[in-house]
Amino acid sequence: MIKIIYNNYFYTLLFLCLLFILNIGLEYNKYKGFVKEEVYKDSFEVLNIYDKKDYLVLKLSNNSFTYFTSIDKTQKIGKLQYINSTINTKNIDFLSYMKGFYTKTINIENINSTKNIKSIIFENINQSHQTQELKELFNALFLAIPISSSLRDICTNYSISHLIAISGFHLAVLSLIIYSIFYYPYSYFQSNYFPYRNKRFDISIITITIIAIYFIFIGLVPSLFRSFLMLVLAIYLLRYDIKLLSYKTLLLTFLIIIAIYPRFLFSISFWFSILGVFYIFLYLQYFKDLPKLFSFFFFNFWLFFAFNPIVHHYFYTTSYEQLLSPILTIVFTLFYPFELIMHLFSYGDLLDGLLRGFLNYKIDIYEIKTPFIFLVFYLLFSFFSIFYKLSFYLLNLLLILFSLYLYL
Repeated sequence: MIKIIYNNYFYTLLFLCLLFILNIGLEYNKYKGFVKEEVYKDSFEVLNIYDKKDYLVLKLSNNSFTYFTSIDKTQKIGKLQYINSTINTKNIDFLSYMKGFYTKTINIENINSTKNIKSIIFENINQSHQTQELKELFNALFLAIPISSSLRDICTNYSISHLIAISGFHLAVLSLIIYSIFYYPYSYFQSNYFPYRNKRFDISIITITIIAIYFIFIGLVPSLFRSFLMLVLAIYLLRYDIKLLSYKTLLLTFLIIIAIYPRFLFSISFWFSILGVFYIFLYLQYFKDLPKLFSFFFFNFWLFFAFNPIVHHYFYTTSYEQLLSPILTIVFTLFYPFELIMHLFSYGDLLDGLLRGFLNYKIDIYEIKTPFIFLVFYLLFSFFSIFYKLSFYLLNLLLILFSLYLYL
């Protein structure tokens, strides 16, 4: 069945197109119900709070949509809190409804909701750290709670935003930890009681199940959902001896996600996640024969410079400290599981002094935007690199020229 779906392009695309149309229709039906009355009231979860000069901006979400609104600083509202909100729907179109919109709120009421496991963990993390930046940092790393503008600026200055947002890397670390925990106990029972079972496949299913529970627990994160779906596809494709690391797999993943969640078309983090995997595949296609130790370091540097032209079209902040990003990414492979274990055993503040110095370090920044025409050619050469080695050479020439333009 998996081979039929994977190899029969026409029927797969037809099915995904129909699923996409169906979900767009369902979203539009929700939208019509939303704008049916000029005044809409519902309960919302506070996803994030942005501190402005004279007011606060809230990012709110219910089961149907996400929106932004402003409140006075005197109102006491925190992240993960539930509130009743009343809004005017008069000037909200369907596209804004899908993307997430800003509107003034007629009324906001706090809800004395009971604490759930996520809010309890959130409070425990907050109690483990003294500064707001560190509280936000670890809540983002473990619970995928959005960070404030100030911390986001710091991450952008260092070019480490990809480390803070939970994505494929974090999923890989968690999967490795879970797989390792179950490997030896399951091996004992499998060898003694059911040797006919495929040990690696069974442990992979256990790992996926636990990751799925975690995924539901923290909420629908675009980059994590992409990673999770690719993990599920990987296990099935390997079981049926289908090539895993292929652009076809990436395309199939992209189409499945968009068909299920059309809103992700408007998520920059989702597009960055897809492009990130694309450049990883490109690296593996052309640099797979490099010595493993050298490749471990070169991979992070090449990926950083390859992604720079795309990032700087949307985020203009530039600093010389960004050149440390590949090294910080390598260090993060040890830092993330270490901090996860330390927080589990109530020693989450062990490296707080070092982290405070890192976050408070003064960085001189300047702004450079990738010209649109350059970005177009860069993406075209990236795509044609799949088929032509010459295009890959030209792509590397472009990324070298852009890096010189950016940092010299």
